[in-house]
Amino acid sequence: MHNTLRAVIFIGWLVFWVGWIAAAASANASRDRGRPPVGVIVIIIGYVLTRVLGPGRLAVDPRGLQIAGTAAWACGLAFAGWARLHLGRNWGTPGSQRVAPELVTSGPYRRVRHPIYTGVLLGLLGTGLATNYYWLGITVLLGIYFISSARVEERNMTTEFPESYPAYRARSKMLIPFLF
Repeated sequence: MHNTLRAVIFIGWLVFWVGWIAAAASANASRDRGRPPVGVIVIIIGYVLTRVLGPGRLAVDPRGLQIAGTAAWACGLAFAGWARLHLGRNWGTPGSQRVAPELVTSGPYRRVRHPIYTGVLLGLLGTGLATNYYWLGITVLLGIYFISSARVEERNMTTEFPESYPAYRARSKMLIPFLF
């Protein structure tokens, strides 16, 4: 069962990122290149690490954790996907600035300013709880990167939308609804 679960989660991530990269072609032009797409690189490194150090080391055994982790993984990918679809052509790599940006504050952006980051982190947390605890370390590292990227994006958005962004920021949270 554990190998099947790992395979399902790996294939799910693969489909998610292939779709993500394909959708990137429809994004509006950027003024700058932004930050490198570290998320994909970190996930690949995590997968290789799991393979090199052995999939059995730090593997998750309790069935309840596997079920909770699988649910978190699926919810995280669904949330990130919904946010990406809702953002549409306004999407860009972390820290990049669009040529003709729009401030999106509806859908998943109503309560969370960076729901794509939230979804990916929840997906990684779920991956760690369902398959292997190595992924929890990867989640922390990527979380640090995402918080840094979010702060850069928020400075850019405050400059781009000086009238509306501060109010939006005051009524929403950065990553976790109602908390942070």
